[in-house]
Amino acid sequence: MPKAPTKKTTAPKTAPADKKPKAAKAAEPKVAPKVTVKETPVAEKKAVVKTAIATAKKVKIGDNRPYFYAIGKRKTAIASVRLYKDGTGIITVNGRAFEEYFPVFTDRDTINSALKMANALKTFDISAKVKGGGIHAQADALRHGVSKALLVHDLGLRAVLKSAGYLTRDSRNKERKKYGLHRARRAPQFSKR
Repeated sequence: MPKAPTKKTTAPKTAPADKKPKAAKAAEPKVAPKVTVKETPVAEKKAVVKTAIATAKKVKIGDNRPYFYAIGKRKTAIASVRLYKDGTGIITVNGRAFEEYFPVFTDRDTINSALKMANALKTFDISAKVKGGGIHAQADALRHGVSKALLVHDLGLRAVLKSAGYLTRDSRNKERKKYGLHRARRAPQFSKR
């Protein structure tokens, strides 16, 4: 008959006489600094109105005026757009005049088309920072940003801008190159022998 396993019992460990048990630290209540919250009207919260600091280098626009902000994209171009209320229709792009930055008429017309749809061509001053992509992609990104900023200003414009396709981010991008090919799909020339 097999032997039953015996349980080993050990005496409980006791702390040496020279060491004292650690006492639990008393949790001191941390007092948070007082923060005063400034109440703003509900209309300003809904409109997402911010105060502006002039960032344009040559042309100064928006010295502490409220503005509507949006970001537009196309291919790899990104446009950060500010629409200033009570403007005269001045548009600056990267601190330069609109006509100087976009010398091609079709690009200028692309950007102004969103303002024409909203009947706001001379209502706002626009300041934009654009980076990435080419000139045409930047123009499309700027139109996308202006359309989204107009929507922040007035939600009633959504139907008009959406039907024109100005609120949709054009997702067509350059396809990546594949290994074994010259480009995304261009294969090496076939050699029979």
